[in-house]
Amino acid sequence: MPLPPRTLAAVLICTAGMFNCAGDPRIGRVEEPVTSDTRTRQTEPAVFDERAAGVGLAFQHRNGGRGRYLLPEIMGSGAALFDADGDGDLDVYLVQGADLEPDVATGTATAGSPARDRLFRNELVETGELRFVDVTEDSRIESTGYGMGVAAGDFDGDGRIDLYVTNLGPNRLWRNLGSGRFEDVTAAAEADDPRWSVPAAFFDYDGDGMLDLFVANYVDFNLGSHTLCTFGSGEPDYCSPKTYRAEPDRLFSNLGDGRFEQATNRAGLASEFGNGLGAVPADLDLDGRLDLYVANDGTPNQMWMNRGGGRFENRALFGGSAVNRRGEAEAGMGVDAGDLDGDGDEDLYVTHITGETSTMYLNDGDGLFTDAGMPAGLDTPSLPMTGFGTGWFDFDNDGDLDLLAVNGAVRRLDRARSGDVAAARAAAGSDHERRFGQPNQLFRNLGDGRFEDASALGGPAFATYEVSRGAAFGDVDNDGDTDVLITNNNGPARLLLNLTGQDNGWIGLRLVTADGGRDAVGSLVRVRLTDGRTIMRRVRAAMSYASSSDPRVLIGLGSAEVEDIRIDWLGGAEESFGALPPHAYHELRQGDSRQ
Repeated sequence: MPLPPRTLAAVLICTAGMFNCAGDPRIGRVEEPVTSDTRTRQTEPAVFDERAAGVGLAFQHRNGGRGRYLLPEIMGSGAALFDADGDGDLDVYLVQGADLEPDVATGTATAGSPARDRLFRNELVETGELRFVDVTEDSRIESTGYGMGVAAGDFDGDGRIDLYVTNLGPNRLWRNLGSGRFEDVTAAAEADDPRWSVPAAFFDYDGDGMLDLFVANYVDFNLGSHTLCTFGSGEPDYCSPKTYRAEPDRLFSNLGDGRFEQATNRAGLASEFGNGLGAVPADLDLDGRLDLYVANDGTPNQMWMNRGGGRFENRALFGGSAVNRRGEAEAGMGVDAGDLDGDGDEDLYVTHITGETSTMYLNDGDGLFTDAGMPAGLDTPSLPMTGFGTGWFDFDNDGDLDLLAVNGAVRRLDRARSGDVAAARAAAGSDHERRFGQPNQLFRNLGDGRFEDASALGGPAFATYEVSRGAAFGDVDNDGDTDVLITNNNGPARLLLNLTGQDNGWIGLRLVTADGGRDAVGSLVRVRLTDGRTIMRRVRAAMSYASSSDPRVLIGLGSAEVEDIRIDWLGGAEESFGALPPHAYHELRQGDSRQ
């Protein structure tokens, strides 16, 4: 039996000397991927339409590369979908890079105006038309560092969503003042970390009703420590993170008065750390407390289980989620948690580098995981790719969680040398895209534990070779399906509008705390349907890679109706809200149940 095309590409990559694949059990004996029937692909409409430029999201990321292959250049950056002005639609924050070293000709660090992060206001609610306006100047956000990621959350409980921006260097906490304005409160809040931070996550780990903050750091890099690494042919290339020392992560406890205090040591998180690139809070053992999973690049992942009393214990190795099924630590980039198999617990997906398969960890309900990517059909398609942003989401609103992975290499790809002529032809864009560009991937959940590669249904955006990094998920046009915002390293932002998901049944929920002050991040939604299924989703924004997503819960119903909606509020209270009408968004406030 011939090898599948992408497995063949992986074999060619290995034989070309790009990676040391000797003895790799994936090569030569891999599962056949599940693929859609060709006739079905031809008759099904495209799922997404790329509309960023058409709706006003004009943004070009700049990595500042000048040919020295400085490691930070290839890593950024992320984005946030969040309601900045509280009008009920999703606005956009895009993280920008910068120049890392002076221009040889001018001797200055930047040519022209400094690069800045950008804030775009969505005018959908006000005008009835999806249109974004750049309001960065009016917002007073002056984030000009070398940006990596962003976390969105209402840390001060005033009902307005704030932003925490991670950088190569000092991070910034932007407090939302309302009326479209923000102020830098990093110093006053004591929330800075001066190292190279990538993902950040707001979550209430101690159950006191206030959002705490986790920041994962990557490696100890500066221009003086830069090391020249080479490609297989001897040409310069980006180094592995293992060239540098890993940096410890940081946990901040919210004091409730606008300040944080450093809680890393007493929480137990200082005992172990790695090259952190992905972080997602989830209740992985169903004990009612939020745990934290951290994906590390080349070092074992951490699964910090919340033991109560502000203490965590890393159970990743014991729980089967530190390494892959062969006991190898992999290059973890992005991560998400979700109930992919409908059994009521949260499973994990972690994206990895070319030559490694991205990993699907299946949860048994007690926080014990199995690497189940091979029988699910997800191993082989991910082998040639370097995945970053990722997320479980129901793109067709049939009630099952599908999967997106956005890709872009971190080491130079010699496509012609590997024999992948078709890919070399497809990637014929800029020099950056030719060297590092890869297509993004969409996988459809078949409902029986298997996935099919449905990238062909994604539309032209999934045939483009770009260097994708961040992915944020949310219903940007409020039509009842999930859209995706994608960032590209040294390239344009992309907005994939979902064209078909709204045709199935759906219900949208925004959960807020009892005082109405903020989104009830971490709370759990269970929707019982007339077809006998119970769909479980958690309120979260932190996920993917260096990005923040819509905290509203959007549940696909397929052809079923809602029988009951039950909320497990973070902190232990439970409420039933009955059968709410579909095809609409509903705000559910803790304590307002009529049941």
